[in-house]
Amino acid sequence: MIRVMLVDDQELLRAGFRMVLGAQPDIEVVAEAGDGLQAIEVLKDVEVDVVLMDVRMPRMDGVEATRHITGPKVLILTTFDLDEYAFASIKAGASAFLLKDVPPAELVSAIRSVHAGDAVVAPTTLKRMLDRFATYLPSEAPASTAELTPREREVLLMVARGRSNLEIAAELEVAEATVKTHLGRVLAKLRVRDRAQVVVFAYEAGLIVPSHRPNG
Repeated sequence: MIRVMLVDDQELLRAGFRMVLGAQPDIEVVAEAGDGLQAIEVLKDVEVDVVLMDVRMPRMDGVEATRHITGPKVLILTTFDLDEYAFASIKAGASAFLLKDVPPAELVSAIRSVHAGDAVVAPTTLKRMLDRFATYLPSEAPASTAELTPREREVLLMVARGRSNLEIAAELEVAEATVKTHLGRVLAKLRVRDRAQVVVFAYEAGLIVPSHRPNG
């Protein structure tokens, strides 16, 4: 079972999500909270796999709460289709960013994907956001890529450019399972959660230069 927590200040919305998710054989809503601060407190006592997190909430918003959550994967759900929110959410450690009017089937699929370790924000979308907001990236360099093998570094760069595992496999002329193995090692060595965080890492490390930033 995928254990889900709902975090939203609107009880009616939580009830709606609870109904949709409760109908799934492999998903169970195990906790709820009305704001980010309450969510952090509840997570101390309840085992959760995926957190559905609203952005705008009293006391502590979803982005700030996501920064404090280290165990469960976080899926941000918001009413506002703004790059700023998506960018801030991914930077804070969220694995997905969706609008609240997402069809139920897509929401369920996103929860399963996030639980499996995938990012639901398309890498190409994330690249566009990072190109636009690169000036907000921290200036300090992240962990070194020295531990990566040449092939792992190659996979890192291809993921950062928005390539899927299938596309990477085709270009490198290897099996898709081999790409997944390399990517798994990249995630472990760089201590990042998923593909979305790999893209953020690549920009912060200067491995990918935003299109609007002058060279030199």
